[in-house]
Formats: sequence, structure tokens, C-alpha cells
Amino acid sequence: MEKMKAVGLYQYLPINQPQSLVDLHIEKPSTSGRDLLVRVKAVAVNPVDYKVRSPKDKKEEIPKILGWDVAGIVEEVGPHCTLFKAGDEVYYAGDITRQGCNSEFHLVDERIVGKKPKSLNYAQAAALPLTSITAYEALFERLGVSLQPQQNDNKTILIIGAAGGVGSIAVQLAKWAGLTVIGTASRPESIAWTKEQGADYIINHYEEFVPQLKMLGFETVHYILCLNSTDKHWRNMAHAIAPQGSICSIVETDELLNLTLLKNKSATFVWEVMFTRSMFQTEDMIEQHKLLTKIADLVDNNIVKTTIAIHLYPINAENMRQAHALLETGKTIGKVVIEHFE
Repeated sequence: MEKMKAVGLYQYLPINQPQSLVDLHIEKPSTSGRDLLVRVKAVAVNPVDYKVRSPKDKKEEIPKILGWDVAGIVEEVGPHCTLFKAGDEVYYAGDITRQGCNSEFHLVDERIVGKKPKSLNYAQAAALPLTSITAYEALFERLGVSLQPQQNDNKTILIIGAAGGVGSIAVQLAKWAGLTVIGTASRPESIAWTKEQGADYIINHYEEFVPQLKMLGFETVHYILCLNSTDKHWRNMAHAIAPQGSICSIVETDELLNLTLLKNKSATFVWEVMFTRSMFQTEDMIEQHKLLTKIADLVDNNIVKTTIAIHLYPINAENMRQAHALLETGKTIGKVVIEHFE
């Protein structure tokens, strides 16, 4: 059997331990059904990576491969594929129920894959899929923001954690949709980054929201997208949301949320998990293919820009551990990307 390089784990350990992520040689997979076999050129690291890798007693007999952000080239197509052919340049976030993309070759269902933006290199493209799908679904599907900018005149959105990976794309998409964008950031560098993505205003997420919003001239906001600590910000969000407004969060919580705080406002709360479609093989899985195609068009028309902030080389366990450690600080701005297997 042909072998390939990969980075994975057998044990779930703190990232400062060398065995937390290791270099591997594993069997190269082959296609079936609607799967593409993709030659991986660059990958990005996301909080989901370190959450899956977080320390636990479980041990793996077959190595677990992480990674859910990739740009590469289609090497081979399954017998039922209709959307792609060998040689196509693609980008995608993949499926959390399958092996991840931190390997030389990776299998993925073509219905959750898009053609890479022509104007970007592989590293720049790898920074985009997971955050773009999350931000797009959160804004336009979960929150119900109109895709017609004229419908969003005088409408406001508060994006909590606007300088992170998802926040950086959400700010850009919200501006494209015609919303007034208020981002939260607390450090000079994260404030500057958020403004660079197009935010109209910045408030501090360590302080109460409503007084800060009032200083900007807003009593409440129509939409809130929470990308950091749902339970910590819950009361602030409930106070800041407009009557009949909508709140979406992507961050799980161990705390019980008091939904009664939203009752008198008839406000909506909804979750966004970008893996839902692939995890449950929903009938509309192909919507992620269409979504990534749309994002590529927006990128190639200079409406959305890549959010790569840290670029490491090559793809190996040492650099992957460094990337995980950076993300675990909670202080990263934009995306961390690792390129090329040696």
C-alpha cells in the first residue's frame, strides 16, 4: 500500500508535550462515491482542532488526524462525482466526523468543496473555508440577514470577538450586506485589525455593552453574532438586543442560559455549527459548495480578503504544535496557516 505523510495523535495530551501531535506515515486513501482525493497544499488551524485534541484519557489505535481547513489540488475523483475533475484547485473545511486534512492526501465529499479563488495562493485560500462558511451561514441563514443591502439600511450588528478568524470574515460579509458593523475588541492590535476588516465602530467586550452602544448613538442592535464565551456575554447580549432582534452564537457553553431574558423582547437565539450539514448528511449539503463558490467570487472581485495573519512552513508536527499553542492563548488575530509537506 502506498504511504503518505501526516500529522496526528494517538494520545490526547497538553500541547507542550511532544507526543500531543506527531509526524506519521499512514496509508494513502482511495476514492469512492462522491469523494474527491485532494493533494493538500496548505492547511489552517482553528479552535476546533485544539478542542478535539484537548487532554482526555482516550487512546487511539488508528492515529487521529485533525485539520478542517485546506487548499489543494484534486488528484482523483470518485465514480459518482459531477462537480470536479482531476487537476481542479479547491478549498474546503471538510467533515468533523471523518479524518482531518493534516495529511498529504485527503478524502472529502465534493458537495462541501469549492473551487479555490483564482486570485489567491494556496496559503491565502486555506485561511478561508471554515471561517467563511461559519460567518456566511450565521449571518444569512441563522440570523436571516438580507442579501439585499437596501434591506439593511439603518440595521446594526454587534460581532463579539470581531478580530478572530470567524469575526474577521463576518465583519467583511456584514459590511458587504449593508449593515452597520460594531465589533468588539480590547487590545490596540485587535482594534486596528477589526477596523481594517471594515468595522464601523469598536466596543470593549470586557465592559458592559449598552452604555458603550449608547455613547455611539445606539440604544440596541438588530443582530448579535457571538464568537466568544456565550455564557460570559449572555446578559450583556440580552440587554443589547433590539425587540424582535436575533442572536447567534458559535461557542458551546457548560452554563445554563436564561432564555427568559429574551422573552419580553420576542428575541431569537440560534446556534451555528458549520459541520451540521456534513455531520448529518443533510439533503442540502451542496449548499456549502455553492457558498464556497460565492465566497471565491467575492474574493476575486476584491470584496472579501483573506485573513491569514501567521504563515508557517512546512506542515509537520513541530509547526502544528506551535499553531495549536498560539490558538490556545485566545489572543490570535486572523488565521494561522501552515503550508507544504516536505
